Amino acid sequence: MEKKRYPAEVLDITIQKLNSDGYGYARHIHPPDRGSNGKSLHIHVTNVVVGDVVRVTIDNAKGRGKAVVEYDELLKPGPSRNLAVPTDKFVPGGTPLQYMHYKDQLTYKMDMVKDYLAEKKFDTSLVKPIIGMDEPNRYRNKMEFTFGSNGELGLFQQGNFRRVIDLEDSILAPKMMIEVKQIVSEWQHHHQLPGYDKIEQEGLLRNLLLRYSFALDELMVVIYATKKPAELQPAVDDLVDRLTNQFSNLVSLQWIEHASATERVQADATYVLHGRDYMNDELNGFRYRIWPDTFFQANPVQAEKLVELALEMADVNKDMRVLDLFCGVGTFSLPLAERSKELAGIEIVENSILSARRNATDNGLDNTYFVVSDARQGLIDLKETWGFPDLLVLDPPRSGAGGKVMRSIARFGTDKVVYISCSPKSLADDLTWLRDFGYELITVQPVDQFPHTTHVECVVLLEKRNEV
Repeated sequence: MEKKRYPAEVLDITIQKLNSDGYGYARHIHPPDRGSNGKSLHIHVTNVVVGDVVRVTIDNAKGRGKAVVEYDELLKPGPSRNLAVPTDKFVPGGTPLQYMHYKDQLTYKMDMVKDYLAEKKFDTSLVKPIIGMDEPNRYRNKMEFTFGSNGELGLFQQGNFRRVIDLEDSILAPKMMIEVKQIVSEWQHHHQLPGYDKIEQEGLLRNLLLRYSFALDELMVVIYATKKPAELQPAVDDLVDRLTNQFSNLVSLQWIEHASATERVQADATYVLHGRDYMNDELNGFRYRIWPDTFFQANPVQAEKLVELALEMADVNKDMRVLDLFCGVGTFSLPLAERSKELAGIEIVENSILSARRNATDNGLDNTYFVVSDARQGLIDLKETWGFPDLLVLDPPRSGAGGKVMRSIARFGTDKVVYISCSPKSLADDLTWLRDFGYELITVQPVDQFPHTTHVECVVLLEKRNEV
């Protein structure tokens, strides 16, 4: 028997809070009648701030307990809404806080850090005021755009990975990247090249990756497509001409064949159309080689602050041996190695370790030891192959290190741990394991690495007090 469907309802609601994904929340209680007993409807709204009064249309309102919607009309702005941002069109999902005054964004993120730590019974007075940006716009050195099946080139809608919102501009991207995006879009339409339809799993153009070094003024452009460039002449030659004529700092233009149905951006084959297969970038005075798939901090201004904070908390000197867990290409390893006696880095991605070794050599460091291994096994093997460090630094992925790795770190037993986190939730979860082994939380320094997004980084210091 089919469930009864109810008419759509138009409701005027007040946004009560924002969740950790940036969705506004309001609760509506249906008045009791024959079709409803007054049950609650939990409404999640995109592109809003706390205190906004908005009009929404809810399909089958009485027949559901939850709804995720865009608002129809902003009736009254909340006190934190930045009215300089137009409300007549929605931004993509990557920047749900764009409508909020920046000082209120910082408060939202600070509260998030404290709330997650409080849930795990940590002392929130140890959380220092968040470090924001003087200029929180156009800070990204990397942007990944998606080609839509209807000719769009932009970013996904918040919460909807089937809809690509075509971008004329982005608050995150440098102007140069927007100019590249526009040229690529014009080139696509001129040659009538289809975007990839992820539902039908057909089409040509999939992604546009842009990287730019603010420090060195080097630009990289990468096209991901389902065919080889040789199959698309003379269109590909035209793309090379358009970009090289416009950008003298274009040091790498690549075409990456990605023919499989998987959504994960990957390379079946790589073709260098202009320049070299990598670009250079610089952070904290160290130079790094960057390939299309290299993980590198996307906000260099705040990344330098993260490194400086880690060095300050670590209090490294030339008598110390340091272990960098989840070391990547050496963003933290190289500055730590420069100040310490010796440094070991552990990372499961082989290409990252190859890059870390090369980056150490390029920067004249001969006191590093980089190993390809998962974190747990790497900790076990390190004592035999390298010895015991005085300090452990870890910078895990957004999902955190996890209980097994954190227990291994605790049993490893360095007196001091510096944890660089990109998720306050996984941070709080991970820290509980160290606490159980006698580590004390000393300080937590939030850093706004990604303004206008819901992400917040933290640099955390823990010290071992006793055996448990």
